[in-house]
Amino acid sequence: MIHITLPDGTVREYEAGATPMDVAKSISEGFARNVISAKFNDDVVETTTALTKDGSLTLYTWRNDAGKKAFWHSSAHILAQALEELYPGVKLWVGPAIENGFYYDVDLGEGTISEKDFKTIENKMLEIARGKHDFKMRDVSKEEALSYYKGKNDYKVELIENLEDGTISFCDHSSFTDLCRGGHIPNTGIVKAVKILSVAGAYYKGDENNKQLTRVYGISFPKQKELTEHLHLLEEAKKRDHRKLGKELELFTFSRRVGQGLPLWLPKGAALRERLENFLKAAQKKAGYEMVVTPHIGQKELYVTSGHYAKYGEDSFQPINTPAEGEEFLLKPMNCPHHCEIYNTRPFSYKELPKRYAEFGTVYRYEQSGELHGLTRVRGFTQDDAHIFCTPDQLDTEFKEVIDLVLYVFGSLGFENFTAQVSIRDPKTPEKYIGSLENWEKAENAILNAAKDKGLNFVVEEGEAAFYGPKLDFMVKDALGRQWQLGTIQVDYNLPERFDLTYKGSDNESHRPVMIHRAPFGSMERFVAILLEHTGGNFPLWLMPEQATVISVSEKYEKYAKKVLNLLENHEIRALADNRNETVGKKIREAEVNKLPYILIVGEQEEQNNTISVRKHGGEDLGTISVESFANLIKEEVKKSLKTFK
Repeated sequence: MIHITLPDGTVREYEAGATPMDVAKSISEGFARNVISAKFNDDVVETTTALTKDGSLTLYTWRNDAGKKAFWHSSAHILAQALEELYPGVKLWVGPAIENGFYYDVDLGEGTISEKDFKTIENKMLEIARGKHDFKMRDVSKEEALSYYKGKNDYKVELIENLEDGTISFCDHSSFTDLCRGGHIPNTGIVKAVKILSVAGAYYKGDENNKQLTRVYGISFPKQKELTEHLHLLEEAKKRDHRKLGKELELFTFSRRVGQGLPLWLPKGAALRERLENFLKAAQKKAGYEMVVTPHIGQKELYVTSGHYAKYGEDSFQPINTPAEGEEFLLKPMNCPHHCEIYNTRPFSYKELPKRYAEFGTVYRYEQSGELHGLTRVRGFTQDDAHIFCTPDQLDTEFKEVIDLVLYVFGSLGFENFTAQVSIRDPKTPEKYIGSLENWEKAENAILNAAKDKGLNFVVEEGEAAFYGPKLDFMVKDALGRQWQLGTIQVDYNLPERFDLTYKGSDNESHRPVMIHRAPFGSMERFVAILLEHTGGNFPLWLMPEQATVISVSEKYEKYAKKVLNLLENHEIRALADNRNETVGKKIREAEVNKLPYILIVGEQEEQNNTISVRKHGGEDLGTISVESFANLIKEEVKKSLKTFK
């Protein structure tokens, strides 16, 4: 007999050789019908895998991320079989599950796949799926594996040659076989709906010196209704794409001459950024932060000391050589080493801590051109960075106060649906991290305790920590249900050691401070992109570039329109006057496209009564009111959306 521990701590006894599906059936036949994947101890297994020893078992359905991963991984196999049948001679490379769906990289030889072929591929996949073919894993020797692919697929041969004998397995379904490590749904019949989303070029092994393969992207679901809903969300996402909205709203642009991944902020976008910065600066001032400014470059030695050169050296721009022999500078990849040096400018007593240094500091990292994506993946970005240097006794309070600041930012910008993620080190790969195990344990426990005490809904993820310390990441869901990582807080015992940071304690001895890294926005570029897509460009009223437009019905009322504009400016309401020689209807339509929150129309009646006709974005008519009443309306709406910090 073997003993199986379930996620709720329940221990059940089964005969050796029982499968995860047997366990699922012993819980409930209804539950078992929905189980599509499993994890035994730390390994993903098939639902038909024989369990021969005691261990912990987790059963997954479509509703779990791990279940979706198995579903989409299995769908990639179905796609590969369909491509083999439709394109004789095609050579497969790899086909993983991704965040939303799957892809397969293939060599089509002289053939091509275009959008007109998508429906044919989808129909072939559904034909295969309806066969309800079981996914069956089998171990093979290296010799067998090489023999199977030699002369047919050099890509798989090269993969196998880099694997150790005894670690190689195949997956069979229907008449199809693929090199695979496992993690499938029980059979193809569970896949009821598929969609080929796009094709793209992808260099073999990601190396642009290698042959370009064809990458076929797809997604699949257990119900047609879910695919329909997903496609609707994709259409909504296209409408909200920050690159499209950024251009339409004249917020930012890119220039080939300036360089890829280096955004240029236009006047409206620069004003938006400034408001975001001032918003956070005001909160930081209340919280006791001091603003600092550091240069865009630093000596290579600085980043060698911090460990950033070892970590980001390959992703950084090449060293900058000066006329002085042997002098090397780097474009700044991180602000924290600079802040450590600011702390080191003079000795501190424990009575002077914590020290909280904040900066909107621009940093640079070289991203491959294929990885650049609007504002979400750039080569130069500005972090709302701050570093707190405190005593170990102050760590808990300081960390919780940073959590409060992050929650204030989210609340004021309409991000209400989020979870927290405690990102800790992977104990299996200690070489990825710097510092002692003792310090890592202290830092991880500090974050876990703070998250519990603040009542956060959080999960723990191994292997997601920064190289110098664990962190608390906030995972936000936007209006379309997509998840983004926004805001991060990190505990660091390591950089204070590397930079020999000290303070004099109450015992008159030198002690090492603890360092907290934090960035509620993360980066201004990525934050604006996510906020654009979350709001569809309809920012909170306090943040809008213009809060209202004044439209005169004819040139006779331009003077009154300017008077209204001046009154609004006196109330610190951002507005513009549209006195163009166009119809009122056209002016209103353009104001709607530009997402102006309020449209104020003035004509003969409004001029006579010193009033304005107010129309809200979206078409709601608020009637005719005084400018004073409108100003109060704006102030109340801003007050309602802009939370009070502390």
